[in-house]
Amino acid sequence: MDNSAKTKLASDRRSFLKTSSVAAGAVGSSLLLPKNSFARSVHVGETNTIRVGLIGCGGRGTQGVQQAMNTESGPVQLTAMADVFDYRLNDSLKNLEVRMKEKFKEQVFVDDDHKFVGFDAYEKVLQSDVEMVILTTPPGFRPLHFEKAIEAGKHVFMEKPVAVDGPGIRRVLAANEKAKEKGLMVGVGLQRRHESAYRECVARIQEGDIGDINLLRAYWNGQTPWVRGRQEGQTELEYQMSNWYFFNWICGDHIVEQHIHNLDVCNWIMDGFPVKAQGQGGREVRKGKDHGQIFDHHFIEFTYEDGTKMFSQCRHQEGCWSQVHEYAHGSKGMCDLRRAEIKYSDGSDWRSTERKGGGHQLEHHDWFKDLRDGRIPNEGEYGAKSTMTAILGRMATYCGKEITWEQGLNSTLSHANVDEMKSFDDPAPVQPDENGNYPVPVPGKSWDDVL
Repeated sequence: MDNSAKTKLASDRRSFLKTSSVAAGAVGSSLLLPKNSFARSVHVGETNTIRVGLIGCGGRGTQGVQQAMNTESGPVQLTAMADVFDYRLNDSLKNLEVRMKEKFKEQVFVDDDHKFVGFDAYEKVLQSDVEMVILTTPPGFRPLHFEKAIEAGKHVFMEKPVAVDGPGIRRVLAANEKAKEKGLMVGVGLQRRHESAYRECVARIQEGDIGDINLLRAYWNGQTPWVRGRQEGQTELEYQMSNWYFFNWICGDHIVEQHIHNLDVCNWIMDGFPVKAQGQGGREVRKGKDHGQIFDHHFIEFTYEDGTKMFSQCRHQEGCWSQVHEYAHGSKGMCDLRRAEIKYSDGSDWRSTERKGGGHQLEHHDWFKDLRDGRIPNEGEYGAKSTMTAILGRMATYCGKEITWEQGLNSTLSHANVDEMKSFDDPAPVQPDENGNYPVPVPGKSWDDVL
């Protein structure tokens, strides 16, 4: 695409954004219902209390439900919990009691009959009288749980990423359309879209403050977050679900699980998604048996429809340069979105005075206020497509070839059939060899393992 065509596309996009909800920093499409219709639609009582169920009681789930109960627009109660591990459910309750202190007794009403453990525990939460569910299991289970939650008529907050492969993304997109038809909220944990400093930066970029966008850069370079070794007596499936970060069928690799945040910011800026990707990656320093299958570094060149490039890096290697940032380069300057500052080509600069960070709490403030005011936010589509962006990057690094958006989204490769899992005695989707090592993609040779 020549420069004149690219400039016209960028100009057209900015013109549209100025007259759309996206330009105002909207966090997703919303269905506007009559004032206080949420209370009527979910049959809450005179107190307007919203009952919440937690599915996935790990650290992020515990934080997420606490943030839901800390919202300012009205009372929220936790009344049901589910996890495949009983110790995680019990630890979550203990952590909530410590964190919430005097609020705990007023907002946590999870009796023994509403503590559900096992692979079918999520179904029991959905059968309870909760109005909203928080889905924070590892992402391999997200499409199943989201689909069933919408079928049950529940409002949903689901953590990112929302799937680990193309079939999972298609399943989420289909369920999201049903959520719109039913007037159900869908929130996705891409919290930067709820932070005022990020919103201000993106609005300035979209309005042309740094000129035509020439390049985007996205980074999540840091350290391995955790490793859980095999415990005596664990079945293979139990071990993989405990050490889930390192298996693609349940995690999707760290580019999908973490780097999605930075990729989503770039998609937000572009108001679109890449049309293709190519890149490289591998396992240079993280090769232990407990490191499962995932790479320790990825570098991808994404291309958007108008020809704009986004360079993406994510790395888990100790002693290396670390940064978790997003940058937009334009014909008039450069914006560092994490720091919320712009350096212009003429030597001047701008810094936002808006609050930075705090997005995990702010997103819940936004959703619950919207619901109580009669708006039904829906972030499912961009949540799914930003997840697909990360999956596309992983596909490109695994096979070493260029992958188009259509190839990635329409891939028939499903990493696991989690719908059929009933117990830890079931076979794990991936098996170790005789030496305890797991199959790892080899660029240039792993095309069939990608698509």
